[in-house]
Amino acid sequence: MALDTHEWWQKGIIYQVYPRSFSDADGDGVGDLNGVRSKLDYVEWLGVDAVWLSPIYPSPMADFGYDISDYCGIHPLFGTLEDFDALLSDVHALGMHLVLDLVPNHSSDEHAWFIESRQSRTNPKRDWYIWQDPGPNGGPPNNWLSNFGGSAWQFDEATGQYYYHAFLAKQPDLNWRNREVRAAMYDAMRFWLDRGVDGFRVDVIWHMVKDEEFRDNPPNPDFQGHNPYHEFLETHTTDQPEVHDVISEMRAVLDEYPARMMVGEIYLPVERLVTYYGEGGEGVHMPFNFQLVTLPWNAAAISKAVNHYEAALPSYGWPNWVLGNHDQSRIASRVGDAQARVAAVLLLTLRGTPTMYFGDEIGMHDGQVPPDRVRDPAELNVPGKGLGRDPQRTPMHWNGEPKAGFTTGDPWLPIAADHDVRNVELERDDATSILTLYRELIALRRREPALSIGAYQHVSTNGGVFAFQRSEEGRRFLIVLNFGPDATTFQCDHIPCRGRIAVDTHLDRKGNRVEGTISLRGDEAVVVELG
Repeated sequence: MALDTHEWWQKGIIYQVYPRSFSDADGDGVGDLNGVRSKLDYVEWLGVDAVWLSPIYPSPMADFGYDISDYCGIHPLFGTLEDFDALLSDVHALGMHLVLDLVPNHSSDEHAWFIESRQSRTNPKRDWYIWQDPGPNGGPPNNWLSNFGGSAWQFDEATGQYYYHAFLAKQPDLNWRNREVRAAMYDAMRFWLDRGVDGFRVDVIWHMVKDEEFRDNPPNPDFQGHNPYHEFLETHTTDQPEVHDVISEMRAVLDEYPARMMVGEIYLPVERLVTYYGEGGEGVHMPFNFQLVTLPWNAAAISKAVNHYEAALPSYGWPNWVLGNHDQSRIASRVGDAQARVAAVLLLTLRGTPTMYFGDEIGMHDGQVPPDRVRDPAELNVPGKGLGRDPQRTPMHWNGEPKAGFTTGDPWLPIAADHDVRNVELERDDATSILTLYRELIALRRREPALSIGAYQHVSTNGGVFAFQRSEEGRRFLIVLNFGPDATTFQCDHIPCRGRIAVDTHLDRKGNRVEGTISLRGDEAVVVELG
């Protein structure tokens, strides 16, 4: 199939920017839109195709922007609508795309809709949120829990009912069974689409509809006690059948505009995940596939997962892969520096759209955040469990100066101590850096349709090696990844194996010929152009 038959989001690479931590233009210690604008030359140089911005809307910042008080504005911390329009114009002028975070499951309790809803039981917006009478004992209506600790029900003294919040009490869930809620959110989507945004990443999309009968969730037989939220299964609070009707309506809004896309945040087993493509493709364009984040990092687990995912995809479902995001420990912290390079090769050679998290391309680790600097409510509400997300949100390392080139002020989270040896300025000029590796892989992927839209074929291996082939219109590449620290040999028993190394993790074997066998150093991956 010719390259130009695919959409931009199928051929391209998405780069997630957490605006608070990317670049601060006004010196207040928090990243902003003009900071992002000032670094677009870097993003273009890196070679990615789209920038995804985490929330920038007006918000009390109880959950750092995921508690929205106005879906059609910009928080002054980040700038103005004019600043946003200028950023969008610059992104498009550079031939890239801009994707916004959309948070439709819940609003802030300071949103005008909720302020009205809680005024009385008869308020016209009462049913815009999920209200229930107390349970038989006078307590919460059922056993549903909040992701951020405790009951998911908050009692409202003024009206004598509880409202549901899957996250913080300051983040009441909207009632997506209400048609007026749907219409209002679709209008908010059109507000941004009319301005020219290229799509949305939809937050916790599998949470959006809850059990109509408000039945208790069943106990989790595998509960280990670490995260109290997992004491009960999410049987009646997530992944309800009716959510697919909502998603198809959201998709219809996107389809009113040319070349727009929607990716959904969904943490579900593959069999459930793929249902979010919708029957015949009227669901999200891509349900986020987080297997490289959640699975054990070894060849057997990853190989099995890739093949299972490929087999489970519907014919119209386009795959995607993710190594990390603002909610997950950074890949270099999870697997180590050497395997982070192997992970880069894997992410950028698998079939499907890769999503990169800012800073992973320079090998950033989780930052050290002392107790008095903790900002994340996930850690503050459930202390001592290690649930906090501040470490993966520490500011970007632009250079080795004391504030890493991020700000002239006091950074909102501490700058990581290793920023002097892991930063853009240093790594851009280092021919062996992980940044150079990312850029070479991205450039190769952009040049070679086989690596962006080509077919995937598993190649049998043994031990700690995972191998696969990508091909398109006569061009073939073999990718071989050693997930272990020891040297090994890959024997090409099942496919012709003659060619040259196009990229390797160590960045010192480019152009070397291989034939019959491939010797791999510990923690090494190679991309071989066959033929």
